[in-house]
Amino acid sequence: MMRSLWTAASGMIAQQTNLDTVANNLSNVNTAGYKKDTVEFKSLLYQTLQSPSTNNAGENKPVPAQVGLGTRTASITTVFSQGNLQSTDNNTYMAIEGMGFFKVRDNDGNICYTRDGSFATQPVEGGTMLCTSQGYPVLDQNNNTIIIPSNYKVDDFSVDQEGNIFVSSATEQRVPLTQTQDGQQYQQKIGLVQFNNPSGLDSIGGNLYQVTVASGDPLEESATPALGQSRIHQKYIEMSNVQVADEMVNMIVAQRAYEMNSKAIQASDEMLQQANNLRG
Repeated sequence: MMRSLWTAASGMIAQQTNLDTVANNLSNVNTAGYKKDTVEFKSLLYQTLQSPSTNNAGENKPVPAQVGLGTRTASITTVFSQGNLQSTDNNTYMAIEGMGFFKVRDNDGNICYTRDGSFATQPVEGGTMLCTSQGYPVLDQNNNTIIIPSNYKVDDFSVDQEGNIFVSSATEQRVPLTQTQDGQQYQQKIGLVQFNNPSGLDSIGGNLYQVTVASGDPLEESATPALGQSRIHQKYIEMSNVQVADEMVNMIVAQRAYEMNSKAIQASDEMLQQANNLRG
């Protein structure tokens, strides 16, 4: 009888995790670049009550008798499907169409990755830097900071679908933004990377991800022509890929499964009570 209590309790714990995940998805329905999570379950160990053998007459009993001991959360997987692109009037906002990720550098100097293109600008020495809403610098294809020189118009820079950055001034109209590295000058473009297994990325909050062994190393799109190239849409923002109707259904399913497991505990308790009330 105690087996049923612990089995049902494991189901309640698993469904609580499921509901927590659904709640987090719904709370981020309007978060730019957010990717929804899904919970996957697996069964626990099985207890063998009878193994395949023969009976007293020597006849085969090929089917064993096993009873499951419940369930547990196997993984919480992030689904990186494309979110809807929403038009804006902000010149610094960018949305990715494809499997790419923007690169940013956090305060500790680590490179992080995001799908949230709600960028901004802030003044730095020598010009104006393109950064995230948290102030983290956005990086180009060579992991250099993107800075618009002070002699160019900050509110008039443009980015084409390949990520190439163009700036203009009173004397120059739409010229490529360049950077020098190792004595070589190159045209800056928004750095985009892809991963063999994006679901393996480690979410660190703030719409940022970090590389793990499971995700694999980042693959720079500009240096890997074999990849399906992503496209950048300036003055657009990628919204969350959460579907409210689907999450509401998932919430109802989780609630009913939790309720059924609680009923199993209640039934086990009543059976134990009846056994304790037996009189010899």
